[in-house]
Amino acid sequence: MVHAANAQQGRTQAVSLDATFAALADGTRRAVIDLLRKGPRRASDLADTLGASKPAMSRHLRVLRDSGLVETSSNDDGRERIYTLMPAQFAQLRAWVEDVEAFWTVQLASFKDHVERTRGKR
Repeated sequence: MVHAANAQQGRTQAVSLDATFAALADGTRRAVIDLLRKGPRRASDLADTLGASKPAMSRHLRVLRDSGLVETSSNDDGRERIYTLMPAQFAQLRAWVEDVEAFWTVQLASFKDHVERTRGKR
């Protein structure tokens, strides 16, 4: 049963990463992430800063929220949403990138060793 649980967790993480990559594939959404790195912002401020219509920004923010990259809270009077980054999804993305980097580091080191061993055998 441990293998089945690990496999399910792996599929869940893959789906989550797919949503993250899909969300980050759009330049406007990456620009939103860059703005939110500086601090929380209202949706209207994001739209104004990026020159996007409010409905278009709403769609972009929904994608980012659904992917787990941003979260919302309401301002004091509850009329406006404030958007902030969610570090957990970025941590998962970072872990995946580090795993891929580690894989290629090992592969390239192995290839280098092979070339160095066989260089003189011609």
